[in-house]
Amino acid sequence: MAIMITEECINCGACEPECPNNAIYEGGDEWRFSDGTSLTGTLTTPSGKSTEADAAQEPEEMDVYYIVTDKCTECVGFHDEPQCAAVCPVDCCVDDPDYKETEEELTVKKDFMHL
Repeated sequence: MAIMITEECINCGACEPECPNNAIYEGGDEWRFSDGTSLTGTLTTPSGKSTEADAAQEPEEMDVYYIVTDKCTECVGFHDEPQCAAVCPVDCCVDDPDYKETEEELTVKKDFMHL
């Protein structure tokens, strides 16, 4: 599963610097596939999305921090547990039931972003 941030988020920002994929953004901020990854040019993500790596994407939330599902690997390949959840003072970084992925799928996503 990808991780999501619930509405209980207090916007402390503790999670953002912990993400090895730069998948966490402040509410209202645009995001890019190239942020914190080695992705460049035109790409097709493991989930099938085609885009430019540097193209600005719409914020997924406006009021609280959010995690980009296409970039979240639950820290697989980097850490033993999701670091956002480990540092969150209010436990609002939780499994996203809408995005269930196997460890193999998360590893493929990690390898895709970090050549």
